[in-house]
Amino acid sequence: MSSKPSISGLPHGMPNPDAIFQSWWPIIIALVGGLIYGLRQYFRGARCTSATKLVGKVAVITGGNGGIGKYIAEDFAKRGAKVYLACKDEKNGTEVANELKKKTGNDKIVCLKCDLASFKSVQSFTDAFKKKEENLHFLINNAGIMMHPQLTTEDKFEIHFQVNYLGHALLTHLLMATLKRSGPSRIVMTTAPAYQLAHIDLEDINWEQKEYNCAGLYAQSKLACVLFTKEFARRSKLEEHGIAMNCVIPGVVRTGIHRHMPFRQSAFVALTFAPFLWFLMKHSEDGAQTTIFCCLADAVTTVSSGFLYKECKRELYSENVNDEVAEQAQQKLWDQTLSWLKVKEFGEE
Repeated sequence: MSSKPSISGLPHGMPNPDAIFQSWWPIIIALVGGLIYGLRQYFRGARCTSATKLVGKVAVITGGNGGIGKYIAEDFAKRGAKVYLACKDEKNGTEVANELKKKTGNDKIVCLKCDLASFKSVQSFTDAFKKKEENLHFLINNAGIMMHPQLTTEDKFEIHFQVNYLGHALLTHLLMATLKRSGPSRIVMTTAPAYQLAHIDLEDINWEQKEYNCAGLYAQSKLACVLFTKEFARRSKLEEHGIAMNCVIPGVVRTGIHRHMPFRQSAFVALTFAPFLWFLMKHSEDGAQTTIFCCLADAVTTVSSGFLYKECKRELYSENVNDEVAEQAQQKLWDQTLSWLKVKEFGEE
């Protein structure tokens, strides 16, 4: 009967380390494991390394009760900020606020109801917020929906367009005076690569004259966020008030925004694809990094507005928003947005 290889000085039965490398399998396993780990870290994206404290600062985060918004709220709370979770589901938002209080040791976390699909609800949120706070340093327009079934809001707008764009535009308008008073302050509009594929038809913004396509309407809403940011930065001279307003692409993040996607409609399909999605998609923590960077990093402290950020660095906009035709489109969208919101002068109380 053969015995395990051993070397002098080692206890009987211990394998000879040299013998291990007589096979290629350990090396292959190590290389494959290292490659998988390296790819996973690559897919998770860049990190914001700022150690800035936010004691005395106030933040509003839409969709702060889940996904990316929840992690941003946690991060800001750990830095000492007072955080307002603007949530459609007030009960769940309150539960999340209590959870974050325990986790961060910061009891200055508040949930206020804010349904972006209702202008009335957005107005009620800002009224309630202003009764509690005189300052606002960070407005994170983070909440969003994707691939939602066809639905028209109480304000007569297609659901993607109102939740992803118009609701945030109104919220920004209603809080602008507070942001100006609190400068330096930061506004973040969340967009997605889909903006590059979209075209905005102001004559048929709800797509009533063409076939409903939730992917196209999602892309349209994200393009509107980009054009709004660029035009607002061009018109409003934010630098005079110490305000920076920019767009952020978080990346493909595993959050509730995908709940209407086809692969989520079947438990079997969802389970089958789960390992691949876990590997390829970011965690909420990863998706939050660029937004945190835009709020805290020295790169934007000098106050520059109207730009796009991705993976914690400035990204060039695509050609469809950079030419003369696009500039005219963003000006028309701006004027039409004021009309839709029944606002005479944006940001003026």
